[in-house]
Amino acid sequence: MITEIHAKTILNSVKQPDDWFGLKYNMNLYRGCQHQCIYCDSRSACYHIENFADIHVKTNAVDLLADALPRKRIRGTIGFGSMNDPYMPIERKYRLCRRALEVIAEHKFPVHIITKSDLVLRDLDLLKRINADSYAAVSFTITTADDELARKIEPGAPPSSARFAAMKTLSDAGIHSGVTMMPILPFIADNLENVDTLLEQSHLHGANYILPWFGLTLRTGSREYFYEKIDKLFLGVKEKYIWQFGERYECNSPKSKVLYARFEELRQQFGIADRMTIFAPEKVEKKTAQMKLL
Repeated sequence: MITEIHAKTILNSVKQPDDWFGLKYNMNLYRGCQHQCIYCDSRSACYHIENFADIHVKTNAVDLLADALPRKRIRGTIGFGSMNDPYMPIERKYRLCRRALEVIAEHKFPVHIITKSDLVLRDLDLLKRINADSYAAVSFTITTADDELARKIEPGAPPSSARFAAMKTLSDAGIHSGVTMMPILPFIADNLENVDTLLEQSHLHGANYILPWFGLTLRTGSREYFYEKIDKLFLGVKEKYIWQFGERYECNSPKSKVLYARFEELRQQFGIADRMTIFAPEKVEKKTAQMKLL
């Protein structure tokens, strides 16, 4: 179900220093997500989203952003995609991301986008404009190089191959681009073959960085949904999760040590960074009106 709503605010300050993505602000133009990844933490009960498949469109989001940005004293990176994918299919109709990027470009603020969609290429012109004035980065979440497996665990998202291709286009255009290689699902994708292929494809498609995590988070709400799905998709794997992790929040792969070692070996071989280059926040220079002397 798709519902149009009016939001009270849209731009939130990031309270703690963000060493991973360098965010100063974040925003979510939609509520809920059409990609329906089986492991999504945004289904957790703590976020109070009754049905994550129901999409709420914040139709006044761009107006709120246009009102908020001129009043910011600090120019810092604005993050897209903290609670859902900003480039899910509905964006083709509502174009909230594109309109938001137009406002951000006008005020010369930097951006970082996390997505699983090649739809981001539609807005390459704006990303290049923002990058010329400040900074633009796009991170593609890619958890497996196998398109068939990706269709099972990320059923509404474009295949991994399309994400790699989009990253190559962005990288060739000078946009800081890379891979958030997380979550790597234990007992499903935590194998050396997957790590090898992810690193090789990232290198071939121009990744500037890869941010890995060999595991996932599970808590009330997301855990029940995840278990329901893997019980249907992967015979016997649910029982392995229950035995290995119990009620744990952080569920690290039992193979983490070996996988991180292989990741580091290949990362250095291919010359890919394990951290993003981030934009340092700066004060906004306010223009003052001068009286004309007649």
